[in-house]
Amino acid sequence: MSLHVFTRRQSRRVDELAQADYGFSGLVLMENAGRGLADVLCQLGIAGPVCICCGKGNNAGDGFVLARHLNLRGYAASVGLWADPDELTGDAAANYRILTKTKVSIEPFAGLPDAARWTDWLAPAAWIVDALLGTGAHGEPRPPLDAVIDRLNAAAAPKLAVDLPSGLDCDTGRPAWHTVRAVETCTFGASKIGFAEPSAAPYLGRVRVLDIGVPPDLLDRVAAEEPAS
Repeated sequence: MSLHVFTRRQSRRVDELAQADYGFSGLVLMENAGRGLADVLCQLGIAGPVCICCGKGNNAGDGFVLARHLNLRGYAASVGLWADPDELTGDAAANYRILTKTKVSIEPFAGLPDAARWTDWLAPAAWIVDALLGTGAHGEPRPPLDAVIDRLNAAAAPKLAVDLPSGLDCDTGRPAWHTVRAVETCTFGASKIGFAEPSAAPYLGRVRVLDIGVPPDLLDRVAAEEPAS
């Protein structure tokens, strides 16, 4: 496990160098992330359906991969999508297209004013996975995600956050008014500098740093280029 602590900018730099200098495909990194999330959920125990809440960025792509791997292992996984599929780009769009070829249920919630359907979908969940917003987000989540986050927090099932809880700023550790309260946070490659702030603790739960295949010397290089503090 990496002992590095990175900023938003450093995390983006790792992805850039992994692809530009090491020849990694973004799809490989996303596949490793989603499979690692499935490993964690299986270790924690899955006693019912897993509801995976996705936006339109790379976090959503991680969620699509997670859903596929849970399905491969015989678990009931369902994806809630708060984006028009046409808004998805790059690796996230590729993994969405793959997911549509499987038997995993995808619930389209984009533009849906009636939140009762969200509540009904979440009600039977044994786990809720937050793959709405990633490290690039900052400030208050915009509608409808602000209301979605409130509904997630009101649901009884424990929440697992992908990379960080939606609404939490990864650099400052400052929560937005609408921030997911996770019991488990699975972040990738290295921890984030804001996670050490006391203001972040109520939202993170237990933090796990997942290895997605990035070589340690690349992480060392990014840390040396631009120290996090």
